Amino acid sequence: MDIGLRGLYMWFGLTGRNASGKTTVVEWLVSQGFAATSCSDSIRTHLRKEGREINRDNLIAGGRELRSAQGPAILAEMLRDSNQHVEKLVIDSIRTPAEVEALRERENFRLIEVRTSREVRWQRLQARGRTGDPIDWETFVQQEESELVASDDSGQALLATAEMADIVIINDSDSDSLIKSLEVLLKPDVL
Repeated sequence: MDIGLRGLYMWFGLTGRNASGKTTVVEWLVSQGFAATSCSDSIRTHLRKEGREINRDNLIAGGRELRSAQGPAILAEMLRDSNQHVEKLVIDSIRTPAEVEALRERENFRLIEVRTSREVRWQRLQARGRTGDPIDWETFVQQEESELVASDDSGQALLATAEMADIVIINDSDSDSLIKSLEVLLKPDVL
């Protein structure tokens, strides 16, 4: 597939399941001169305005509220419009096809899916110990299953979003292997 980079700048969007390694990708791209933002940043702003705690459940609910009230692409539209002059940008937490379509209005946008097995992600999730992460396997699986297919336009649809990826990075190994994949990604002849 020709995903061609033509010019000096690029926007990458990231999608993937919980604990797949998206944060590591963001951190590495930032070290390469990219600015970083997240669709979740729009939700965090919404939650703060309402005086609500920022946690996983409220982020999911807040995202549904914003999409329901302002359309399924609203989170990406807000970021696209507020960052229009940023040349190198990585956008984390893209969770719906409408968000991808809104960002694809920019010719230089490419969607990356970070794909990792459920077992590896569970191990990583337990090791990181982030507040709000599920503490048992059943809750982890239940949360994940609820994010895969949207019941309406305001819900998360990780499966349909992943199908739209221009680039898929398999991340079942360590962070060094992930970084090597990313280094290949930024070679001019690859993009």
